[in-house]
Amino acid sequence: MSKLILTHEVTGLGTPGDVVEVKNGYARNYLIPQGFAVAWTRGGEKQVESIKAARAARELATIEEVNDLKAKIEAKRVRLTVKAGAEGRLFGSVKTADIAAAVEAEGIGSIDKRKVQIPTPIKTVGDHEAIVNLREDVVATISLQVIAAKK
Repeated sequence: MSKLILTHEVTGLGTPGDVVEVKNGYARNYLIPQGFAVAWTRGGEKQVESIKAARAARELATIEEVNDLKAKIEAKRVRLTVKAGAEGRLFGSVKTADIAAAVEAEGIGSIDKRKVQIPTPIKTVGDHEAIVNLREDVVATISLQVIAAKK
């Protein structure tokens, strides 16, 4: 088992600044090469504190602001225009960055693309849903209307 400090959020494992213990292969072959984690050392405790401080600065300031953003997101259907074929199948699929950009374009607010989760891949036009973790304890559901771009 390897002890690591997470530098990015890893679904199912933890958030930046967390000290986790994972299998050696997972650490060596995925987490460290992708830049999601660094090896834990005794001097790493200072690094943990700086990562947590940076995360706190990036997080939305107050719970009232978070709940206000959640209400805005859930009250409005976000329209997303993408390239699609004749039968309504997309060329590729909708990415988290596309959803974050669409939410911002609608004037709802700014969300981090890394906090957006797509439960099932979006590969057709129509109505879909995505989830955004605004904070550790606040989750909002984004209602998406995927529309084919005019040719």
